[in-house]
Amino acid sequence: MRFNVHEDIKVPVFKNVVYAVKLVWKADKRLLLSYLYSNIIDNVFQYFIQSILFLKVLLSIIDSGADFSVYSRNLLVFFGVTVFIKISVWGAAYVRQVSTKNVLKVLNNMVFEKAAELDVGQYENPKFYDEYQRATAVMSSGYFDIVCWDVAAIIGGIISFLLVIGTVISVNPMYLLFLAPSVLVFIIETAKSKAVYKRDREMTTNNRTKAYVQRTVFLKDFSKDMRTSNIFSVMMKRFDGAIKANIEILKAYGPKLFLYSMASTLCSEFIPMIGTYMYAGWQFVSKKALTASGFSVVISAIGAVKGMSWYIQEGFDDLIQMSLYFQNLRDFFEYETSIKDGTKTAGEFQSLEFKNVTFCYPSAKKNSIENMSFKIEKGETVAVVGVNGAGKSTLVKLILRFYDVTEGEILYNGVNIKEYTVDSLRNSIASVFQDYKNFAVSVFENVMCRECSEEDKVRAQKALEEAGVWNKVKSLPNGGDTVLTREFDEDGAGLSGGENQKVSTARLFASDYEIAILDEPSSALDPIAEYKMYENLIKATKEKTVIYISHRLSSAVLSDRVIVIENGQIIESGTHKDLIDRGGKYSEMFKLQASAYEREEGEENV
Repeated sequence: MRFNVHEDIKVPVFKNVVYAVKLVWKADKRLLLSYLYSNIIDNVFQYFIQSILFLKVLLSIIDSGADFSVYSRNLLVFFGVTVFIKISVWGAAYVRQVSTKNVLKVLNNMVFEKAAELDVGQYENPKFYDEYQRATAVMSSGYFDIVCWDVAAIIGGIISFLLVIGTVISVNPMYLLFLAPSVLVFIIETAKSKAVYKRDREMTTNNRTKAYVQRTVFLKDFSKDMRTSNIFSVMMKRFDGAIKANIEILKAYGPKLFLYSMASTLCSEFIPMIGTYMYAGWQFVSKKALTASGFSVVISAIGAVKGMSWYIQEGFDDLIQMSLYFQNLRDFFEYETSIKDGTKTAGEFQSLEFKNVTFCYPSAKKNSIENMSFKIEKGETVAVVGVNGAGKSTLVKLILRFYDVTEGEILYNGVNIKEYTVDSLRNSIASVFQDYKNFAVSVFENVMCRECSEEDKVRAQKALEEAGVWNKVKSLPNGGDTVLTREFDEDGAGLSGGENQKVSTARLFASDYEIAILDEPSSALDPIAEYKMYENLIKATKEKTVIYISHRLSSAVLSDRVIVIENGQIIESGTHKDLIDRGGKYSEMFKLQASAYEREEGEENV
């Protein structure tokens, strides 16, 4: 069964339901089994044993004029069956509580692992975020739990439905005519589910906007700007706009969904109930063709059919919607990265070369890198400098294969980097990014990027000393074991921007590497701290290959070679002295920065 939820989207409902059930079964089969047990037992008991069978047995005993002891024995049997069913259903509910957490853990891990495999470029694509949110909704909204309930509800409902129908037929087959419209309910609910999914899909971007605003209002990173500028009103306007857009979508779909609901109610309740009540009453009162027990069974059966129809209908309706959401999860898991693994393992570094490299971001109209060529040999320290937006950080993304070049090639040890496995290439290069991030774990763990042994802590401390931040770290409540931020730990600590950047840079000092790339590693530091950090870096990276990428020129003075980039092209290359003597763009930049530093130092001394 397939449904078109959009002009170019076809969703296989049955396959997606099977896919969802297989995922849950693999994660923890007890969840599905407990739902099947509860729903089948509960449905059969409620809609057949309790409402039909037991009533028929008791009324038949009364009609036959049997002894009260027979009636009492049957009543005790019913009581015993009731107690057993209730206790067993409670036990199944407890099993579900445990297994639900297991399923949630397994599926979340699968999503996180897949997200870690995705191309970095996807995180700059708004469409990806919409798809990612729809995929994670399967977990955050408990849809996997709903799928299990729906499957069990439909199976339990069908079993009960067949038992009740069999009992009604034994009274009079004519009653099936009044129950036939119930079948139309499933067709109506299918159309309704399709409309609901399309409505929710149209609301995804607005919901993501709302979630972003809610996040920025509460996060510490945005708190100062929120309170010292008019940005709060701008964000609230975005929030209100997203809500208003959702309201318009709800209004557009409202009349259609109302009509579907009315038609469904007509077929599932009005026609079966009115038809059966009239026919049964006519047979019982006028024709005397029904006994009191037969009349009661038929009337009870209609109530049971109504309840089971709703149960099956609800399960079927949910399953169609869930299949549409699990399509998002399938699409997410089946996504293939554009960055393909090679077969070779990147060995000890010898050289890195750009050969006629041109690159354009997927959504951009202009190239960020244009026909660029240069080569870096083992042991060299190279500074790549230029103003913001010149294309410097793009070089890092290309070297680490966050993106692949549009034209030309990048060679590692003379071999195109596409021929190496992505992990071996990235593991051979130590990197520090300008948009550095520290995490809500201990300082030592932030440096080593793993749970730390005592030996790791010694190594991390040395790295923090070389980064120039150990004096601050050791003054924290628990030293290097102090958790950064107080989000999860009352004894956590917050660091300044410069201190955070030094902690991030300490990862480099703690790494075992042959080549290192530092992208704006001093952006949060003052000129003096910046120069001291570069001195430490030069000492720590002696006989290593280092690429400094910066618009500030402290690194250039200490480097073997300087490459100047402008508008994605190399405009100058040489030593610091050569470029100063040449009097070109680099010389101009250096003099401007030097005079700015002198003014800063003069102001501090006043």
